[in-house]
Amino acid sequence: MHPPFSVIFCGTPEFAIPALRALSAAPEFSVDLVITQPDKPVGRKQQLTPPPVKAAARELGLPVEQPEDINSFQFPIPHFQFLVTVAYGQIIGERLLALPSIAPVNVHPSLLPRWRGAAPIQNALLADDAETGVTIQRMVRELDAGDILGQESVRIAPRETAESLHEQLAEMAASLLVETLKKPLRPEPQDNAKITLCRKLSRRDGIVNSATMTAQEIDRRVRALMPWPGVTCVIGTEEAKLHQTSLEPSDDAFPVPCRGGTTLFVQRIQSPGKNVLRGNEWMRGHGIS
Repeated sequence: MHPPFSVIFCGTPEFAIPALRALSAAPEFSVDLVITQPDKPVGRKQQLTPPPVKAAARELGLPVEQPEDINSFQFPIPHFQFLVTVAYGQIIGERLLALPSIAPVNVHPSLLPRWRGAAPIQNALLADDAETGVTIQRMVRELDAGDILGQESVRIAPRETAESLHEQLAEMAASLLVETLKKPLRPEPQDNAKITLCRKLSRRDGIVNSATMTAQEIDRRVRALMPWPGVTCVIGTEEAKLHQTSLEPSDDAFPVPCRGGTTLFVQRIQSPGKNVLRGNEWMRGHGIS
């Protein structure tokens, strides 16, 4: 039997944790080092907080390094087979890409070459795509342009949100990653004729206007852009954050007329500096009948 493949794993947010756990649990692999971003201040108190992958690696008993710049970092392991990145957050330079004896590998939550770049989950929802998925690709210098090593697709449910899709794709990516790396790699070039690029999201993307947008457009943004960058809308004279909306009426929602005679039903809403309320509670608190 082949000895376990040595893996250096690079990842930072919650999305990367299922992949780290799957590799750690598989007897075919030995995760010999986890690299993640440095601890950062979080919240109003700016409390120094470790990234989620660091906590997961500690639970698994794995060594962790947190270089400010990974490309200036000297790996303490001279020989390893795979360099795996999952939502790490830094660009890997050519010196590091050449180190693994088998391949540098990246997990990307889209069906490449569709949605290269950051925020592919949100962009798939904003574009009203019928399906999405995960891709295991060989890393190259150009962002998300490497050969495809494995790919799996899934239908996007009618009421899918970025949060629910994030969880589904993270688990799917973990199992696909292990299955792909266990076998001899079979790289396939991406179809350059089908490339689409992600828009970098900002808070401006979350500003909606019921006078100029349909209910469907606003609802799609709420499902795609919560919790970040969030969606704000002026209702009456007050700007509020929309946490949950629907295209169907319900007892806890209130209607907002939108462009084209469409109606948006607001189920969860938050005034600035206040708690999140059910739509009907918020409506009564503002004297709206």
